[in-house]
Amino acid sequence: MIVEQFRMGGDRNFGYLAACESTGEALVIDASFNPGMIVQFAADRGFVIRYIFSTHGHDDHTNGNGIIGLMTGLKPMLYGDTCPQTGITVADGALFPLGSLIAHIICTPGHTHDSICIHIGNALFTGDTLFTGKVGGTGNKEQALQEYESLHHKIMVLPEETIVYPGHDYGVSPVSSIGAERGTNPFLLQGDFDAFLHLKQRWAAYKKAHGIT
Repeated sequence: MIVEQFRMGGDRNFGYLAACESTGEALVIDASFNPGMIVQFAADRGFVIRYIFSTHGHDDHTNGNGIIGLMTGLKPMLYGDTCPQTGITVADGALFPLGSLIAHIICTPGHTHDSICIHIGNALFTGDTLFTGKVGGTGNKEQALQEYESLHHKIMVLPEETIVYPGHDYGVSPVSSIGAERGTNPFLLQGDFDAFLHLKQRWAAYKKAHGIT
């Protein structure tokens, strides 16, 4: 599998292309701000884009969907959308074939109700659910609980060697792994939801105390 990470602009947004090396079939994730950069990359290398996904509906992850849709003739998909080519709906556990690979949709509500992660091979594209050393923002206790459950019951159960590709360059590095996050991410080190929520509520002070930007 080939994975390419793109700096899309905006607020340190990342976009991605993942491709099956044997067939050249590819998908695109979070093609915001400058989607033509990803389309040109695919064309230069002979990749054929089969799917376009957005990890959630926030504008900084979807504002390129109209352009990339026109450029590729494909329908960019969010949670709940159905792929016109395959008839597969973007829902928890959905499997999208990509050459010799399978793209597995994992619904991870919390940051937004429609947040998804996409698991392909040893790669996990986490959108704004999980960053490196941080987690996505939430607006209230209910959303924080949803995120806590998504993180622990959907993401942290994956193999330690799974590579984490986040939606923004907000963390300590552009990429990470499940094992590294499990062992070092302060939010994931909290013993229970109350401690997780407490850290969220005092995150600004925690960052200042620990020199986190």
